[in-house]
Amino acid sequence: MAVLRKPFSLLSVAVLLSWLALLAAALLYAHPGLGGVTLSPPAGLVLVLQALFTAVVFLYERKEPERLQGVNFIGLLQRLLLGPALLAVVSVGVHQLLQVLWPGSMAGSVLHTAFYTFNVGLFVLLLARTNYAWRALVLFRGTERLRRQWVAFEMMLGATLLLRLLPYAPPVGLSAAVLGVLAAFGAYLSGRQKWVAYLSRRQKLEAVLLQLAVIGVMGVFVAYFLYTRPAFRLVGPAPQNAFLLLNAFFAGFYALMGLLVTLFNLPTAGVFEQKREEILSMQRLTQLIQRGQTTDEVYQMFFDSAIQTTRADAAWLHIEGTAEEDHFDLYHQLPGEQAYAIRGLLSEFNLSNLEYFNNDLTGSSFRRLKLPFGSLMVMPLSSSKRQYGNIYLLQEPVQAFDRESLSILQTFASQTVLSIENLQLIQASLRTQRVQDELKIASAVQDSLIPKDLPIDNWFEISSYAVAATEVGGDFYDFLHLPGRRLAVLIGDVSGKGVTAAFHVAQMKGIFHALMQENPLARNEREKYPVPSQFMTQANDALGRCLEKSAFITASLYIIDYEHGGFVFARAGHCHTLYYHSIKEEVSYFQTPGLGLGIIRHEGYEKHIKNQFYDYNPGDVMVIYTDGIVEARDAAQNEYGEERLQLMLEQSYYLNADQIKAHILADLHEFTKGQPMHDDQTLLVIKFRSTQPEAGL
Repeated sequence: MAVLRKPFSLLSVAVLLSWLALLAAALLYAHPGLGGVTLSPPAGLVLVLQALFTAVVFLYERKEPERLQGVNFIGLLQRLLLGPALLAVVSVGVHQLLQVLWPGSMAGSVLHTAFYTFNVGLFVLLLARTNYAWRALVLFRGTERLRRQWVAFEMMLGATLLLRLLPYAPPVGLSAAVLGVLAAFGAYLSGRQKWVAYLSRRQKLEAVLLQLAVIGVMGVFVAYFLYTRPAFRLVGPAPQNAFLLLNAFFAGFYALMGLLVTLFNLPTAGVFEQKREEILSMQRLTQLIQRGQTTDEVYQMFFDSAIQTTRADAAWLHIEGTAEEDHFDLYHQLPGEQAYAIRGLLSEFNLSNLEYFNNDLTGSSFRRLKLPFGSLMVMPLSSSKRQYGNIYLLQEPVQAFDRESLSILQTFASQTVLSIENLQLIQASLRTQRVQDELKIASAVQDSLIPKDLPIDNWFEISSYAVAATEVGGDFYDFLHLPGRRLAVLIGDVSGKGVTAAFHVAQMKGIFHALMQENPLARNEREKYPVPSQFMTQANDALGRCLEKSAFITASLYIIDYEHGGFVFARAGHCHTLYYHSIKEEVSYFQTPGLGLGIIRHEGYEKHIKNQFYDYNPGDVMVIYTDGIVEARDAAQNEYGEERLQLMLEQSYYLNADQIKAHILADLHEFTKGQPMHDDQTLLVIKFRSTQPEAGL
């Protein structure tokens, strides 16, 4: 919620007045006797006014709202070039053109001095905006240590440049050493720019071109100041020209450093590490269920993970109490009275217990609270059963949070609520000390993890069937819509039964949703989500930290691109996929290699998992199932088997998905009539419609 600044704020008036004072001093210095004034101002006064104008402009730009809006890096650079940079280049060009057309009349004239002073003002304004644009890019997702380093660098650079206005010239060696240290410090800070790793290939090209344009503008001013240097004594003292040249050099140098970072993408590894930490934080939340931890410890884990991921300067987690429990609060760098003031203001506008995102507290109703923060993000912790509370995250700069942070926090909050409710169910079971109650609770947990609403689209039909052999089984499946009209389908089977199996199912679901998040480092749309083999490798690594040594999980992941008529899948030791080819008019199994998750718990696992790609045709049918289907037994203990399942699809492929499922299950139930179910049974039938929509609809 951006706020419009007042057109005549005190600082803007100070900028105008300080420039007018500089203009008057320059005119009187260059043209003694102008306007009847017989005394020429001393050179020191011109230098003081130059320093005052520069300081006021930098202070004015520092107080401006945060320039980086979310992750709009290209927009930031475009606004820089289309604002003072364009005006400054035009003004310099006009001044140079006038000197070429009328060299005699322009040299030493009042118009020449006024033009020069006007261009100096534009240059200082451009310099300040370039500095704070660079600051926004350097500090994007930066640590508190990096922020402190920037402040130190800014003070050192400002002091060094302003000292150049003094008539005293330091020894050449000392001057070179100081400038070298500043150049090295600036180059070091430039290498911390994580924003570059979030650019797509096209955005990276745009950023390179815009940065080259910034370097070009600085080059124009260097040439301009060098060109006017021989006649500068007619306009102002020599230290002023040296000061302006040095400013232009440093601005161009640091723009060049930013360009090199963009080209070589130096901070990518740091961003990958941050993404890895987010996934590990998600896994630590799910592991707390198995360790028998308390709800307070889960809340603490969520609180710490949220602060670390969003890099919040302050935070507050407030959990509402019930009849059985008290209120629960966690604070980080935020006094209690400020926290409750924020909550009260949100309640006043009916925003309590809702997702709330405000990246400019200085320009909204929060201004009256006089908070030392510029950005606020609020995320509720709630389920269909209960509103648990809210987490409040704040950062000092404005425009500090982005949509990616919000998405990650949403996932953390959902996983935390799932963990809390599972823990509460377990604690209820332990209080009763009845195994049957424990199984019912675990069954309810598992049932909540099974999708109730199947994906619906014009490209395909899906029909599902899932029955547990006991109250709590180990089969699971899930769906996730991905951008670009793609659907991820996951099916699997956890070894063992009972409560432990149910918890492993919950972990696998959490891993599925964590790993299938959008990757901000992807270079194109197709690479934003992992292919199935990458998912299996990453899931195996995550499960290796929490599965018992004897436990394992079989699974298959399919990513169906039904707009382009194809899919890719990988099999981790799960049952083979049964498929009807409408063009060939035949039914067969996809024979693909694959090893169960958790069997090998080291880097060598990726060698045992492969992707398989397939272009489907309208009318094709895919049957996905768990081993409880093909291993079901009749009275003579004969297994139902893959061949009989294949025969059932050969007899029913022309029907719709629900009818194909019903045909298979009718035969299965007839085969096992009178026999107990020995294993969980899950069956998914996906049929690609005979009439496919036009691509892009």
